Amino acid sequence: MYSDPTLQSEILGRMHHRIVQSFLDLVILMELRKRSLSGHDVIDFAQRKFRIMFALDTVSTHLSVLEKEGLIKAEDSQGKTVYTLTERGKETVSEISNSKDKILGLFLNVFVGE
Repeated sequence: MYSDPTLQSEILGRMHHRIVQSFLDLVILMELRKRSLSGHDVIDFAQRKFRIMFALDTVSTHLSVLEKEGLIKAEDSQGKTVYTLTERGKETVSEISNSKDKILGLFLNVFVGE
């Protein structure tokens, strides 16, 4: 069966963007394990790692939700707001890390089926 590389690249690119965008909150939490981040740091990180540019409003919305859920806390550092994980956030990240196989299984079930 013939596969169109251009179509395949386009489809994969759209899926890549949708997945990262849909899980941006988890991307932020996982990166916060390593260091504090500002909204601009999140944008820079997403650009470097995933080659996706997010608007500051989009990132700020995710940061606000994570803060309201008690997973991160905002602090002022050198005139900008930076975010760090709370204890609850650390526990959540740990649970996500411990559930990688189940999460991968869920994705495989969605894309491969039975």
